[in-house]
Amino acid sequence: MSFWESVWRFLSLVRPADFIDILIVTFALYKGIKLVRETRAQQLVKAVVILLLILWGSTLLRLHTITYILENVMQVGFLALLIIFQPELRRMLEKVGRSKIGNIFTAGPENIDHMVDELAEAATYLSAHKIGALIVLERGTKIGEIVTTGTALSAEISSALLINIFIPNTPLHDGAVVIQNGRISAAGCLLPLTQNDSLSRELGTRHRAALGMTEISDAIVVVVSEETGKISVARDGDMIRNLTADSLRRALYKNLSEEDSPKPVEELRKWKEILHWIKK
Repeated sequence: MSFWESVWRFLSLVRPADFIDILIVTFALYKGIKLVRETRAQQLVKAVVILLLILWGSTLLRLHTITYILENVMQVGFLALLIIFQPELRRMLEKVGRSKIGNIFTAGPENIDHMVDELAEAATYLSAHKIGALIVLERGTKIGEIVTTGTALSAEISSALLINIFIPNTPLHDGAVVIQNGRISAAGCLLPLTQNDSLSRELGTRHRAALGMTEISDAIVVVVSEETGKISVARDGDMIRNLTADSLRRALYKNLSEEDSPKPVEELRKWKEILHWIKK
């Protein structure tokens, strides 16, 4: 039997459902590898692969003692890994839920223009006066457990209110403001600190809390440094620092707007004026 005859015979035995099965498994493996590469579990997976290769080699060479030890280590090890890397596994599952399929069940934020303008105005004032601030914008991942740590407000977003909240020596200034569905849900909230030990020592508690919040959710966090007055934005465990009012607006539009390329604030205001003139 020739090579092509063998291939044709193999293909004749394969059902269409088998192709679909292979494609689904391949896609799942690709997504799994992509998710692992973005977490601390990457090194862990490498270690597990090495141990499996050693186990396979010891089985072929009939090294019974090593095989026995590795088999028992692998049985107990997988359970231990699930416990140790619970935060990473939770983050990976949350990313799956924040995918395009998961976003079908989540409505986008409303009144983005107003929200961005008020946030940028408040951050600019706080930055100029070196008043520390921490503002969390909820997106796909619900952060109700964070809201419960603060004082409930349920107020309209305004720069004046945000500024007053963070004025030093006021009851709610030492904590984070959480914005949900275009409204200020709570103030004085406690955020988890980042687990990243390689951060610069220049980053204080506010910046570490902002990064920690973005490590467990897809929230956007705006930070104003009390020491330097610099504005930063954190997302997905990363942080962009030294933002101006305009660059802050662009960063917020990019992450909050459903448009692929956000429009500058000046252009949006121009179209609003034109529409208002037409209505007259």
